[in-house]
Amino acid sequence: MFGIVRKRVKCPPLSHGAACFGPSEPRTKKVFTRNGLDWTKRFTEIAGALAVPGEAIIDGEVVVVHEDRTNFSELQAELAAGREGRLVYYVFDLLWRNGDLRKLPQIERKQRLSDLLGENDIELPVLYSEHLTGDGQQMFEHAAKLNWEGIVSKRADAPYRSDRNENWVKVKTVQKGEFPVIGFVKDPTGVAALYLGKREGKELVYMGKVGTGWSRTVSSQIRKQLDTVVSHKSKLSKPLKKPHATWVEPSFMAEVEYRDITSEGLLRQSYSRG
Repeated sequence: MFGIVRKRVKCPPLSHGAACFGPSEPRTKKVFTRNGLDWTKRFTEIAGALAVPGEAIIDGEVVVVHEDRTNFSELQAELAAGREGRLVYYVFDLLWRNGDLRKLPQIERKQRLSDLLGENDIELPVLYSEHLTGDGQQMFEHAAKLNWEGIVSKRADAPYRSDRNENWVKVKTVQKGEFPVIGFVKDPTGVAALYLGKREGKELVYMGKVGTGWSRTVSSQIRKQLDTVVSHKSKLSKPLKKPHATWVEPSFMAEVEYRDITSEGLLRQSYSRG
C-alpha cells in the first residue's frame, strides 16, 4: 500500500536535484542537478534561502508556477534567460542532517524536513511539498481533473533509494482532445505529421503538430482523405511558415492525446489516437 501521495511538479530533467550543504565545508551551500552538475550559480536565490546551521542534504525539484500550476515551458524560458525571480524549489526529502538519514522511513524523513524548515524560518523560494495519505487512485483521478501532470506515490515506511524501485511509482495523466487538421507533411506512402489547429471564436489558431500514433495503413488512409481537401494556402487566422507543409481545409478532426499545453499555446507530447 502506498501511503504517501504528493503532487507531481513539472520540471526539465536537469532541474530536478538536491540542495547540498557538504559535510567537508559546512558553510558552503551547493545546488546540484540529479546528474551531478553544480548549478549553484544558476540558483543563487534558492541556495541563499536555505540558511540552516550544520550539515544537510535536501532533495526537491525546481519549478515555475504559472496560472496556479507548474509549467514546463515557462521553466525552460526562465532558465534559458538566466532569471531566478519566478523559480520555486519544492523540497520533499531530507537525506542527511548531521548524519545519514536514508535508512529512516520516508514519513519520518519528511517530518524532519518539515521541522528543519520551520525551525529556521525557511521561506520562498523554498516550499515544503505537502503530501496526502490514503487512496492513490482517487488522488490520481482528482489530479487529472485539475490538469496536473500526474502524481508520485511512495511507501510511507520505505527507506531512501536513488534508483527506480517498487517503493515509489510515478503515474502521468493524459489529456485528450479533438483538433481540426490544417495541414500535413508528406511521406512516400502517407503522412509523416499532421498540423493541428483550434477554433477560438472566429479565429483558427495553431496548436502544433502530431507525428506518431498511426500505422502505415492508417497513414495511407489519412493521406487519401486529406488529398481531397488540399488548399493553396493556410487557413489559420495568422500566417505560419512551414516549408514542408501541405495545407488543407480544416474539414477533418484528429483525436489526440497530449500531456499539456505550453505557455505558447502548443500541445506538448502529443500522440494521435488514429
